[in-house]
Amino acid sequence: MSGFSSAFERLGAALSALVLQQQETLAEYLPRADWSADLTARTYSSGGVSVQVALLGSYASRERTWLWGWANDQFGPDHPAVQSTLAIKQLGERLGIPEFTQPEVDLSWYTGPAAHGGELLAVAASGVLGQHGYIGAGYDGGCAYLLVDDSRVPRAAWDPIPVPRLIMNAVALFPGDPQLTLTRYLSHHRIPFRQQGRMTEARLPGGGTARAMFDRAGRFANWEAGISIAG
Repeated sequence: MSGFSSAFERLGAALSALVLQQQETLAEYLPRADWSADLTARTYSSGGVSVQVALLGSYASRERTWLWGWANDQFGPDHPAVQSTLAIKQLGERLGIPEFTQPEVDLSWYTGPAAHGGELLAVAASGVLGQHGYIGAGYDGGCAYLLVDDSRVPRAAWDPIPVPRLIMNAVALFPGDPQLTLTRYLSHHRIPFRQQGRMTEARLPGGGTARAMFDRAGRFANWEAGISIAG
C-alpha cells in the first residue's frame, strides 16, 4: 500500500509518462561520463556538455528520507539554485499535496519498482515545473536531484512507437490511474482522442488511428496503432 497522498499519486499518474519521455531525450543530449556540478553557478557538466540546473532536493539512503532544497540548511529558499523550484511548494499548498510542502518526507515505507521513493518525488516535481528533465547526482550517503532548466536541451517530440513502453513504465511508478496517464500524455502532444468505456482512440498526425485498451480493473492492456497511406 502506498504511503503517498492520493493527491500526489494522481499528479504523478498525470505527469509520469511525459517526464519519462523527456528523460530519454535528456539522456541523448547529455553524455554519461565523469561529471561536476556548481550549484552556486547553477551548472552541471558531463562529457564536455554543460547544462543549467536547479536543486530539487536530495535523498538520504540511510535515513530513507527526501529533503527539499528550500529546506536544506546549506541552501534555503533564497539560494540561486533553489529559487526556480519554489513553485513546487506553492502548488502543494494550493492543491493540498503534503509531499510538496513538508520540508522532509519519510520514505522508509517505499518498496516499489523505483530505486527508492525519492525518485518518484523527482519525477513529480520535474513534471510540475515542466522543464527539460532531471539529473540524479550521487554522493556518499545519498543522491541529489537537479532540475534541468536549460532551453538548449530539446523537448521530447511526439512518437507513437514508444507510447506503450512509456505508459507501462509510468504506470509501474504511479499505478493509480492508467487512463489518466495516457490521456494526459496525448493531450500534452496535442493528439485528439476520445474515450469509449475501456477504450481510448486517438487520431494520429498524418492520418491513422491508435487504440488503447484497458481491462476491467482499469489496467493498461494493449496499444494498436495504424498509419494511413494517402492515395
